[in-house]
Amino acid sequence: MTDIAFFRLPDGRAWIGQGPFESLAQMPADGGAFYVNDFNLSDRAPWKKPTQLIPVSEASLPASAAWNGAQMPHITWAKPATEWFKMAFRRIRREVLARRLEKMVPVLTERGTIVTGSPLRLLEKVMSAPANTWGYAWVHGDQGFLGATPELLFRSQGRQVQTMALAGTAKPGGQEAFMHDVKEIEEHEIVVRYLVDRLSGLGVVQRDLRGLCQAGTLLHFQTNLSVQLRDAANPDQLVGELHPTPAVGCLPREEAWLEKLREYRAQLKVPGFFGAPFGFVEPGSEGICHMVVAIRGISWAGHQAQLPSGCGIVGGSAFDHEWRELRLKREAVVAMLGI
Repeated sequence: MTDIAFFRLPDGRAWIGQGPFESLAQMPADGGAFYVNDFNLSDRAPWKKPTQLIPVSEASLPASAAWNGAQMPHITWAKPATEWFKMAFRRIRREVLARRLEKMVPVLTERGTIVTGSPLRLLEKVMSAPANTWGYAWVHGDQGFLGATPELLFRSQGRQVQTMALAGTAKPGGQEAFMHDVKEIEEHEIVVRYLVDRLSGLGVVQRDLRGLCQAGTLLHFQTNLSVQLRDAANPDQLVGELHPTPAVGCLPREEAWLEKLREYRAQLKVPGFFGAPFGFVEPGSEGICHMVVAIRGISWAGHQAQLPSGCGIVGGSAFDHEWRELRLKREAVVAMLGI
């Protein structure tokens, strides 16, 4: 049975952890562990300490991951149905227009069949993903998930925390219109306000100007934030404080709305990894912890594969626009992974 965890930083540094893994409730002081959980944070011991941790490069990855002659996978994808997602969209938008809800993110999942090859080989694609993304993977036997996300939940060390709001989506080439798109700006600023509000209770927050992030074939608004904490950072506390942000969750972040979000995700059969925190604490690094939001990826179990994508529903949302955005996000993953 293959047990593997993987994390790659935007600067190209990467680590692969080989199991069996020790599960820990708190981040280990000596680092060298992965944070793996689902969207609902149901694992009470999410820190996974590998038996062996290996720094890897593009050249050394195949030997470290033990492909055992496996080929790149070929996956046939089925066209997603609209009915359940359209129902969720209409119900969420009705709540938004009634001003009971400011934003919620439903998720559509495209499903496929792995005809040949092994999805483990896609780690090579993740390793060579765009430089402004974080690569992640968790493989346990014949199931797992992987991807390359442009969204950082936080980076922490000592009393310093960096985070970002990444919301609002367009295709590259439409930059001028995107910069003035009221709906996309509204969606982005909801996430910024949330992060500032949550983090202000922990320390002094500094916000940069809203900018642009091109991740592969997609364009996003990005606002970087930094925090000087009053006390040393506790990654487990920060996960609980920030996840889920309105970029993948809902606002207000009240239990009743979070429960409704979980209901929609269950009805739409969303893979548990999607939108969940995934992290890595560097070995011997004085606690440098990187925590990302697991989007732009796929999951699999046996020969069945899942490709999820989400969209933020706000007052200015229109179904056709959101359906197109979902397709663009899935196409970006397919292009990145070559599947």
